[in-house]
Amino acid sequence: MSKVTPATRALTSAGVAFSVHTYDYDPDAESVGLQAAAALGEDPARVLKTLMALVDGKPVCVIVPSDQEVSMKKLAAAASGKSAQMMKPPEAERLTGYKVGGISPFAQRKLVRTVIEQSALAHELVYLNGGQRGLQVRMKPADVRDVVKAVVADVIA
Repeated sequence: MSKVTPATRALTSAGVAFSVHTYDYDPDAESVGLQAAAALGEDPARVLKTLMALVDGKPVCVIVPSDQEVSMKKLAAAASGKSAQMMKPPEAERLTGYKVGGISPFAQRKLVRTVIEQSALAHELVYLNGGQRGLQVRMKPADVRDVVKAVVADVIA
């Protein structure tokens, strides 16, 4: 497994501190985020999942703790829209350039609006997908927010 991905290159270019962590990705896991947290021995609230959604038909990246679900109503409001729905996996892969289970908020193929769950900023360090299944980056949540220029909002159900 390569530890260099478009996501890690983007973080290096942005000049933010991060570390790379690998784990055995289980494609059959019920929840990729929870499986990553367990494999890393981390609190699921600190292991964030990157989801792709549509708000009023426009793509939005949403980052939430792996043990939480997104409220579509709150996501729509945070993205100044009326309605939200999850993006279908093939569409998410085409838009981001990453495989589902390896979608990172960094260096996606197309720049889209990003929303990060406000509770994620309470942690000193968080983990996010590094652009490959089984690859996580650990960094300060404020750096995540700043690199992707995310809107901070309460978006969990």
